[in-house]
Amino acid sequence: MAFGRSRRRGGDPGVSVDGKHVVITGGGSGVGAEMAEVMAHAGAKVTIMGRREAPLKQVAKQHKFIGWVTCDVTDGEGVKDAFRQARGLNGPVDVVIANAGAAESVPFAKMTADDLTAMLSVNLMGVVNTWQAALPDMKSNDWGRMIAVASTAGLKGYPYVSGYVAAKHGVVGLTRALALELGASGITVNAICPGFIETPLLERSIQNIVDKTGMSPEQAAKSLYKNNPQKRFIQTDEVAGTALWLCSDAARSVNGHTLTLSGGEI
Repeated sequence: MAFGRSRRRGGDPGVSVDGKHVVITGGGSGVGAEMAEVMAHAGAKVTIMGRREAPLKQVAKQHKFIGWVTCDVTDGEGVKDAFRQARGLNGPVDVVIANAGAAESVPFAKMTADDLTAMLSVNLMGVVNTWQAALPDMKSNDWGRMIAVASTAGLKGYPYVSGYVAAKHGVVGLTRALALELGASGITVNAICPGFIETPLLERSIQNIVDKTGMSPEQAAKSLYKNNPQKRFIQTDEVAGTALWLCSDAARSVNGHTLTLSGGEI
């Protein structure tokens, strides 16, 4: 006997964002750009946000349903204004993906207060600002999907990036707390926690290792994915596909969860 309000039959997973407004921060490159295209091709009206206009325009050219607004996620009032502009483009927000982030490497003993503040500002407060700006629309609609692109660094430690790790652990805690707070609202809150993703940002990290250690690029790459049992980097389409599934009806009970994309590392 089923006591739920509805149940899908057959094999239909209910993966559809058709007609929904999806806002993605950090949408000008890498994972954000991939998610924008995947969501748009699935029928969503997409607004991407980022600090630089040129990359946003380039991504927006890939699909007629992708619009863009410049935004620095560390600026709370600026984020609110960006969401007002996004509503002007595509209406109330149904799905928000807090994807903007940054990582800086520094030994803990040399980390300054400014270094830590910078990591917390973009990686944690950026999520807070983004989710708070989207929440009123979702409450009005009694439905919503709040997604953070966190990291395996939100679930375990990594050396020389303690500020980044602390911020991503904060995102995981925020996700779990907000999922409980909004549990009866029709809104789900989840975090995707990938391992190292093959993006231009990763290429810069590999080059940094090469410059500091004298390793070859191949050796540096292997040092990063050595803990992944599949011995490879995560691809952007894997993150985008996971986000799309979280928007589906099949994922309506997935709430407060951290979905690790790490080949079995975690």
